[in-house]
Amino acid sequence: MCAALPALGSAVTPLFLGSLAIQGAQMIEGNRQAARAANSQYEAARRSAQSAEQSFKQQQEGLAANLKETRASQAQKRLAASIEGLQARGAIAASEGVSGNLSSLLAGDVSRQTGNKINALNQSEASALGQFRRNTLGLAAQRDSRLNAATDMQNQAYNTARQNSSGLFDFLGAGVNTYTGLLNA
Repeated sequence: MCAALPALGSAVTPLFLGSLAIQGAQMIEGNRQAARAANSQYEAARRSAQSAEQSFKQQQEGLAANLKETRASQAQKRLAASIEGLQARGAIAASEGVSGNLSSLLAGDVSRQTGNKINALNQSEASALGQFRRNTLGLAAQRDSRLNAATDMQNQAYNTARQNSSGLFDFLGAGVNTYTGLLNA
């Protein structure tokens, strides 16, 4: 390569080549460090995305289990209210001295009270279902936000790697410019 640069003179050529070699070594080491950092950042983003999905899955399972338990509990309470109503109607029918009209009124009242209890339990279950849906939407939004953050981290790692690889071409261009500058001087 020294033969290709005779116009610079014997004193300038080794200095130029030494300077170019040092700059090249620094550039290569900088690229290696940047590549390691970008790989680490990319890996952290991947783990973050996995964590977001796992967290969503576990929280979703917890919400589903809670809803299932609430539904089972409400079903037991509805059954208990129905049994109480039947027992109260049976007690009214078994009572001596209660006339037909009074018996009908009391049985109707028991039926209304039982129906009101069951309706209240149904509304409570519907409310729990609505809360489950809202919580699920909140979890999905939280997961999506975490996934977007992970995607941003991956994009930053990719851009960092691209910037460092373009630095190599900048280095080569600077070497050529320096050479032509020395040649013209």
